[in-house]
Amino acid sequence: MTAATRGEICATACADAFRDNGEILASCFGTAPAIGARIAKSTFEPDLLMTDGVCTVVDEPSPVSGPGEAPVVEAWLPFRAVFDHVWNGHRHVIMAASQIDRFGNHNFACIGEHAKPKAQLLGMRGAPGNTISHITSYWVANQSAKVFVPKVDVVSGVGYDRAAKLDPASTRAHDVRLVISNLAVYDFETPDRSMRLKSVHPGVNVDQVVENTGFDLVIEGEVPLTRLPTPEELTLIRDKIDPKGFLGREVPEPE
Repeated sequence: MTAATRGEICATACADAFRDNGEILASCFGTAPAIGARIAKSTFEPDLLMTDGVCTVVDEPSPVSGPGEAPVVEAWLPFRAVFDHVWNGHRHVIMAASQIDRFGNHNFACIGEHAKPKAQLLGMRGAPGNTISHITSYWVANQSAKVFVPKVDVVSGVGYDRAAKLDPASTRAHDVRLVISNLAVYDFETPDRSMRLKSVHPGVNVDQVVENTGFDLVIEGEVPLTRLPTPEELTLIRDKIDPKGFLGREVPEPE
């Protein structure tokens, strides 16, 4: 079996974001997170709830690419019922981030001043409610200092510094868990809840990460490498979840 690609390493890092989540709903933005959730459910987190993308909870979600067998339907979950999971904290979403700062404030609404933006993006969407209601992680397919910024232009998702200023009853479920990029994995396990470099992907060094980050990261000692996918996980990705290789389009191999 050939060595793991950068995209496959990112996908398994996304899978690890769901570790020990148990029976909660997994929602994903992006190819790597979608593959990661499928890896988690197929291996170490079988109780994870996943949908067909429309209105049912399924025992085995469809592949990201290529044909798949018809899944067994386990439950009816129309869109309106998703909010019961959201508001009760029974969900872990990995959202995309156009900008993110050192405390986990997130933006995918627009670039520039909100009243007259340079570029209109997705809008606020469900990010404010997600971030104060349940576990939220972020996926950045192409990290740069334009994405990891000192201050986001617009706050879509609530970071730790802003959450600390709100009524504790409103933020009791606030949990910005991880940020996963094509370079590294980050968490907020620091005294002031600022972003910490948790691991760097094989082939990436700390200097590259710092160069592509627009704020000071917490870097503690020798930073470990992100784990490689197991042979079982590589087989799942290549033969079952993504046989057409969509992951390589989202995360190309570094030159």
